[in-house]
Amino acid sequence: MTAGMPFYVSPEQLMKDRADFARKGIARGRSVIVLAYDNGIAFVAENPSRALHKVSEIYDRIAFAAVGKYNEFENLRVAGVRYADLRGYSYDRSDVTARGLANAYAQTLGTVFTQESKPYEVEIVVAEVGTSPDTDQVYRLTYDGSVADEHGFVAMGGGAEQIETGLREQWRAGLHLSEALTLAVGLLGTDPAGGPARELSPSQLEVAVLDRHRPRRTFRRITGPLLERLLSSDDPTRDVPVADDSSSVRDATTNPQTQRPETDGAPA
Repeated sequence: MTAGMPFYVSPEQLMKDRADFARKGIARGRSVIVLAYDNGIAFVAENPSRALHKVSEIYDRIAFAAVGKYNEFENLRVAGVRYADLRGYSYDRSDVTARGLANAYAQTLGTVFTQESKPYEVEIVVAEVGTSPDTDQVYRLTYDGSVADEHGFVAMGGGAEQIETGLREQWRAGLHLSEALTLAVGLLGTDPAGGPARELSPSQLEVAVLDRHRPRRTFRRITGPLLERLLSSDDPTRDVPVADDSSSVRDATTNPQTQRPETDGAPA
C-alpha cells in the first residue's frame, strides 16, 4: 500500500460505528421519563443538580427534556429557544409548535451525525401540551435525527427499555399527577441488572409539568414541599394543587443569554 494513503472504511461501517458510539454515551446517562397525566404532561428525571437541568421550558406550551452529554443538549436547548422566539415574534405565538421544533432539531442532529467527526451523544424529547389529552404532542429524537411520535409515555437514558416495559404494564390514560409521579419515580429506582430497587428522595429528582389549565405559559417546576406532598399523598387519586408558589414551583428561564455553568461534558 502506498505510504500516506488513507484506510478505506465503508459508509455502512462508518455509520454503524457512529451509532454505537452515540448509544454507549447515552446509555451512561441517568434516565428521564415523560408521561401524560390527566391535566397535562409530566417530566421526571433522576438529577440531583439544581443548576444543570435536563428538563426546560422552550415556549408557552412546549418543553424540552434530554439525556446524554450536557454541553451538547444544552446547545440544542438554547437553539430551540432562539428558534421559538424568532418564529413567534416574526409570525404569531401560535405558529411555534412542537412539530416545527422537532423538525428543526432533526435536521441539526442528522447533519451532525452524517457530516461531523462525531455524532451528538444525546436523545431528546420535545413535548407540547394541548387543550385536551388528544391534542398533546410528544416527539422523541435520537442522535441521528430520527423522529418518533410518542403517545402516553417515553423513557430515555440508561435502563430505558426496562422502564418502558414497566410503563406499558402500569401506565394508563387519566392518571392523576401524584399517581403519575409515583409511578415514574418507582421505575427510575429499578436496577437494570435485576438488583434491589433504589428509593429516590425528592432531592435526587428533577420534576416539571406542562399544565394545560394554566394560561399561556404552562411550564412549571415542582420542587420542595410540594413535590414531597405529591409523592407521599395518602390518597394518590387526589391531587395536591400545583399552586403558583415560588418556593416550590419555579419557571424555567427562556432567555438564551442566560448561560448555565459549564461542565466537562459527561453524560447526565
